[in-house]
Amino acid sequence: MLESQGARCREVTLPTSAHAVPAYYIIASAECSSNLSRYDGVRFGYRCDNPQDLTDLYERSRAEGFGREVKRRILMGTYALSTGYYDAYYAKAQKLRRLIRDDFLRVFADVDVILGPTAPTVAFGVGQKSDNPVEMYLSDIYTTAVNLAGLPGLSIPAGFVDGLPAGLQLIGKHFDEARLLGVAHAYQQATGWHQHAPAMEA
Repeated sequence: MLESQGARCREVTLPTSAHAVPAYYIIASAECSSNLSRYDGVRFGYRCDNPQDLTDLYERSRAEGFGREVKRRILMGTYALSTGYYDAYYAKAQKLRRLIRDDFLRVFADVDVILGPTAPTVAFGVGQKSDNPVEMYLSDIYTTAVNLAGLPGLSIPAGFVDGLPAGLQLIGKHFDEARLLGVAHAYQQATGWHQHAPAMEA
């Protein structure tokens, strides 16, 4: 469809992107742990009702105010930033982040926009992966590398597979959002998938 609109398509490879998920979750969890430490119920964030003392205020405000996934990420980030593990995890993840960025810059020397899937599968049901966070994290394999490289990206509807929606991801060069939005707009005007919704289950 894009070729019919005048685009020239070619295959590209991003070899280090295969390692983006572990690098992303180490870096994102470390940032989560660092930033959410200020949410103590005093200056920022949720405050529990009728605290008995300062310790109770801190503990209950955080226990009640943060969900399971947030707590999981805080613990992972605190571990990755702790003495003895910083170099083994966080520092290596940052080095990998640079390699992923360099991969994208190499590819963008020859192309204007990268097109690929948003996720390795179609959308899954609400709560379907809640008991398996690792499987949920792995479904981010195509989007985490974009975040690590600091590039603009967007996901647009690209049709249905067995009645479930599939997403198409467009990735642009640094500060080239206008071109990215232009390509997405051309695609949506030619396909109309953005006007369709999956059938709701009874």
